[in-house]
Amino acid sequence: MYCPFCSAEETKVIDSRLVAEGYQVRRRRECTQCHERFTTFEEAELIIPRIIKNNGTREPFNEDKLRGGMQHALEKRPVSADDIEQAIGRIIHQLRTSGEREVPSKWVGTLVMNELKHLDKVAYIRFASIYLSFEDINEFSKEIEKLKD
Repeated sequence: MYCPFCSAEETKVIDSRLVAEGYQVRRRRECTQCHERFTTFEEAELIIPRIIKNNGTREPFNEDKLRGGMQHALEKRPVSADDIEQAIGRIIHQLRTSGEREVPSKWVGTLVMNELKHLDKVAYIRFASIYLSFEDINEFSKEIEKLKD
């Protein structure tokens, strides 16, 4: 780490502490040449992978699209905004920790379906009816039967 005062290459860490609920490390440093002290913050850089659409195109992950799709499925359902935000947070966490640079949109849809299944069964069926694009009423009925089990 270069000293911000004299641009020396050598600095030493005097103190380290966890901040931001353990997601950052605050380091107090001292320059070995000019002896000035300064603070740095360090955090893990976890990227959200790009999404590979069904037609093969790639696009950046869009949290607003995810939220919109879930809110559409949960429209007029008794689910709190906090529960929705926590579900979105879990999906984003799974995407970040996947370690992949690109993931298929089908996988994201599966993550959404799993979260909706726990939040609200009706919202799950709403989302599944579009996401799984049922061909006929029998496929729809089979999905409802799976939910009952």
